[in-house]
Amino acid sequence: MAANGASCEQRAGAKARQNGNAADAAARERRQKDKEGRLSLVLWKRPVTTLHYFLLETLVKLKELTLKLWRIRGTVLFFLAVCSVFSVTYYTEGTHQDYVRFLEKRFLWCAYWVGLGILSSVGLGTGLHTFLLYLGPHIASVTLAAYECGSTDFPEPPYPDQITCPQIPGSESITLWSIMSKVRLEACMWGAGTAIGELPPYFMARAARQSGTDPEDEDYEEFEEMLEQAEAAQDFVSRAKVGVQNMVQKVGFFGILACASIPNPLFDLAGITCGHFMVPFWTFFGATLIGKAIVKMHIQKLFVIITFSKHIVEQMVSLMGSVPRIGPSLQKPFSQYLEAQRNKLHHAGEGTPASENWLSWVFEKVVLVMVCYFVCSIVNSMAQSYAKRLQQQIHSEEKTKTK
Repeated sequence: MAANGASCEQRAGAKARQNGNAADAAARERRQKDKEGRLSLVLWKRPVTTLHYFLLETLVKLKELTLKLWRIRGTVLFFLAVCSVFSVTYYTEGTHQDYVRFLEKRFLWCAYWVGLGILSSVGLGTGLHTFLLYLGPHIASVTLAAYECGSTDFPEPPYPDQITCPQIPGSESITLWSIMSKVRLEACMWGAGTAIGELPPYFMARAARQSGTDPEDEDYEEFEEMLEQAEAAQDFVSRAKVGVQNMVQKVGFFGILACASIPNPLFDLAGITCGHFMVPFWTFFGATLIGKAIVKMHIQKLFVIITFSKHIVEQMVSLMGSVPRIGPSLQKPFSQYLEAQRNKLHHAGEGTPASENWLSWVFEKVVLVMVCYFVCSIVNSMAQSYAKRLQQQIHSEEKTKTK
């Protein structure tokens, strides 16, 4: 009898496991189907629905933001009071206005680069490549101007909006260090912005771990699967993800610093890992800030300065002429462009020479295309987020009816 009872229990357990496996398979299939449905929600496939969902998600986000601000209304009132004091100080005439204007100019300049840095890294891989579009060209312009003018003491104004050579030629020798010092503020502010942009994955994973529920993000689901299948990973990307996760988990502060100090497209995973394993905020953010705003930015800045040094640029232009067939046709516009830039440095206020229109036109169109893609990616992402809300609402209603 005991043996029969045990066999019945085993059969019941096996049947329960089969039912559980079938339920898990059905749930995975449903999640995959929902994911495919959300990913098809893009402007170039379903423009009307995408825009409609984008507007609805915007309203939801505004409502959530309003509720959060209402919960901390004391802090909001204090912030508004401080802003009022600064506003009165700003508009009141007096000898302090020189300091106010100087601080205003510095603050707006720093905020501009911090904002570009945030745009570059925020969004779990979806970002505007502001280094290639803004910071890199700015460093390159300062480098070319420093060698041409023989000085980095450009007159302010119009610098930094426009670079012109000083009327009195400088006697300083142009070195890598002097150029790096000239653009250090912009580069560090941009790097600090990229560090701030890495915080959403950290807070998302931390909140999920504290609440005991998975966050509503596909990257986190992939991270959970990676943790379960780490030993079986074979391809390069999977091994790289596992390497980042192991380095951050085992080495801690210095592992985060190492990941943040090099160009690393998988750094979002480091933020998710730190949040998942409850790494203290200042450990994560401190290492990220040092790595991105100091170490990595000096590496990138040094690379751009060396690339656009006067003798290297001239060598590159001369090498273009040696390319068969297309070399001379490429060499001519670049030579004209560099000559136009040199002339503009010595003749402030003149119009744009016609010889640089071709390259300027191409760069403007590249910037326009990248900005449009960035805006479209935001619209698509928010529309897919609202679609996920609807799917979760439907699934919760189905569970309620089943119970």
